[in-house]
Amino acid sequence: MRCSCFQQHRNESSGNRVQSGQYADHKARSDPSSEQRYSAGPNPATVPPTNPVPQATNGSSMSVDAYRAKHEITVIGNEKPAPFMSFQSTGFPSEILREVQQAGFSAPSPIQAQSWPISLKGRDIVAVAKTGSGKTLGYLLPGFIQIKSLRQNSRDGPTVLVLSPTRELATQIQDEAIKFGRSSRISSTCLYGGAPKGPQIRDLERGVDIVVATPGRLNDILEMGKVCLHQVAYLVLDEADRMLDMGFEPQIRKIVKQVQPKRQTLMFTATWPREVRKIASDLLTNPIQVNIGNTDQLVANKSITQHVEVTTNMEKGRRLDQILRSQEPGSKVIIFCSTKRMCDQLSRNLSRQYGASAIHGDKSQAERDSVLSEFRSGRCPVLVATDVAARGLDVKDIRVVVNYDFPTGVEDYVHRIGRTGRAGATGIAYTFFCEQDAKYASDLVKILEGANQTVSQQLRDMVGRGGYGGRPRGRWASSNDSYGGQGSFGGHSRDSSSFQPSAYGNQHGGTPSFNTSNNNQSSGVSSIPASGGNNQSGEGLSFHERFYSSSSRGSDRARSRSPPKAVGVSNW
Repeated sequence: MRCSCFQQHRNESSGNRVQSGQYADHKARSDPSSEQRYSAGPNPATVPPTNPVPQATNGSSMSVDAYRAKHEITVIGNEKPAPFMSFQSTGFPSEILREVQQAGFSAPSPIQAQSWPISLKGRDIVAVAKTGSGKTLGYLLPGFIQIKSLRQNSRDGPTVLVLSPTRELATQIQDEAIKFGRSSRISSTCLYGGAPKGPQIRDLERGVDIVVATPGRLNDILEMGKVCLHQVAYLVLDEADRMLDMGFEPQIRKIVKQVQPKRQTLMFTATWPREVRKIASDLLTNPIQVNIGNTDQLVANKSITQHVEVTTNMEKGRRLDQILRSQEPGSKVIIFCSTKRMCDQLSRNLSRQYGASAIHGDKSQAERDSVLSEFRSGRCPVLVATDVAARGLDVKDIRVVVNYDFPTGVEDYVHRIGRTGRAGATGIAYTFFCEQDAKYASDLVKILEGANQTVSQQLRDMVGRGGYGGRPRGRWASSNDSYGGQGSFGGHSRDSSSFQPSAYGNQHGGTPSFNTSNNNQSSGVSSIPASGGNNQSGEGLSFHERFYSSSSRGSDRARSRSPPKAVGVSNW
């Protein structure tokens, strides 16, 4: 499907964009005097919905100011429309409202309530809200209205384009688009690496209204000339901060050059560091910003009870066993590890007793889909994962998150624990914090205090000797910086050091070596005694006995990470 616009877009320069005749009558996108946007500004007042439902004033007796204060909503911009406090007040078509009601939602979430009236006016928007706050429907439903309003030929290209950082999040977004767009006959496809291009290209050739894509795979298909983006009138950057952390900025900018300048752009993000502000200032036009909560500092979901336990690598296995045994049968638990090797090791040791499976970047897409399906259904209630599952993974009823290894920064910590306590539910997070993690102690204490959590004296003692965390202190700038903040992109570097065997256990979070000659100096818990006999099969042993015996047999082998992959590649 090499469309005629593909070669035209190739010839565009940043200073002089070539537009097809279809858009020749439009004013420049940066022209503030432009009265009519290509988005057609669909809103309840100007676009009559199919089978409209009765309008309510705002669906609540609560005043706008009281509602915003209750939900910590801040609106920054030259227009501040009142939030939709009920679904009936949105003016959405009745078929969309039926889908929402059948899903069991009683009222819009705060980010939905405030972002919908802005999006429906055709305005660019930056929405900053914690994970699990309903951001996906926050941009999908106005996108549906856009599609129905414009009625473009889907065989000429999509009307809505959603970019996301990982294939798990991309497929999840598509699932929501299918679920809520089915009755409106809105078609969609998902483009991601790790899967054959053929079926994805065939979907594009048949024509789709919505394309959900990871930047790497979309760029691949663009270079093949198999997709044309000249009809995209509604562009969404979901988890924008994560895409920048993963090094996708060049791919994002390349994709945006293929999209018409006169578009509506929405950026949804969980954090608001300087590098995200910079790309927002480049790609969005006079946006309205909606903040849920405090964006000047990183905050955790207060619905999550956080337990940070100062321990040693040798004690992790025993403590994990205690946590899992304390859960009700069938409770969904995610365990985060720092490496793919540890992820596989833990899942093997946990699979017999707790029904665990592993997911990480080396798994094929079919394996990942299968593992996630079993986890969602409850057939496999324990999921052991690397940070590939830390963002966007939306699984209901996750009771507990365990940080077996502390991540390489407090941002990732916040997103990991955010897999629980979603959509108004409560959750519990356990974090094992070792001596090598001391550099993150100061920032972690701030996160805990900001969420009104208990901070142990052991953790406070580590602050003085831990130095500063892995992220630059200037990352969280004041909101007064607006969109011009010149943050250093890529200031967050991942620790790629290799594992080193040690008599005191793996100091990089690898499989803990069984060693009874050293006392636990930091946690005050005595070392686990060696079990009698040499039971190679593991029969009759507890989890932690099997865990340590299996890891001790391989403790003399050199431990090293898999060769690092280049960031931004299309297999995400």
